[in-house]
Amino acid sequence: MSGKRRVFSAKFKASVAVEAIRGLRPLNEIASAHGVHPHQVSAWKKQALAALPEAFQDGRARRGQEPEELTAQLYQQIGQLKVELDWLKKKSGMES
Repeated sequence: MSGKRRVFSAKFKASVAVEAIRGLRPLNEIASAHGVHPHQVSAWKKQALAALPEAFQDGRARRGQEPEELTAQLYQQIGQLKVELDWLKKKSGMES
């Protein structure tokens, strides 16, 4: 038995999981066709089914949070630039 674990890409896992979800062939056939254990195919199928609801979440709710974070970052930058500008004006003697 080799001491090294096999590592599968996410693309490979997804394709095997989709094939298992479709159910056109039994898990044993899918596993032997791809050279993995049937339990592994079953685990990838469960993982894919668990992640599916997140893929269909309402995009509007996610977009609603981003502008608030962006606005806060921009206000912070504006404040920092204002302080730097005031400091430079004071140092150069241009302050009125």
